[in-house]
Amino acid sequence: LHSAIETRDSSVIGQLGWPDMRLPLVYSMSWPHRLEMPYEPLDFAKLGKMTFMAPDRKKYPSLDLSYSAGRTGGTMTAVLNAANEQANEMFRNGEIGYLDIFKVIEKAMEAHKADLSLKPSLEDIVEIDGWARKFVKEQSKTKISK
Repeated sequence: LHSAIETRDSSVIGQLGWPDMRLPLVYSMSWPHRLEMPYEPLDFAKLGKMTFMAPDRKKYPSLDLSYSAGRTGGTMTAVLNAANEQANEMFRNGEIGYLDIFKVIEKAMEAHKADLSLKPSLEDIVEIDGWARKFVKEQSKTKISK
């Protein structure tokens, strides 16, 4: 199971495939089209079973940030996404440490609470995306601490 969403009626829509992240990445890049892939079809009988466990929220604290942004809605999800993308880019460039990713995303979301818009326009979302990226960049110039 690569991804799943729960709808208001409690049904869950999932995207399943072999344990290879290339497929969901290709899907996200080619949507709404489907590309021919060099994979053998997923055989549920061969797979046998799938096992799920509760996520380790201490080990993956960003999961709670994601749930929080989703529950808050509005521009908070744009802040989460933009801050995450910027922080990950900065980590890959050696500008911040791995554990700083969560911290700067959390700071960006906290700082955005005062300016939250629950019914944003596309212009609002684009503007807040830029704000979050700039905020994260500025955090790297200061000592990042919780």
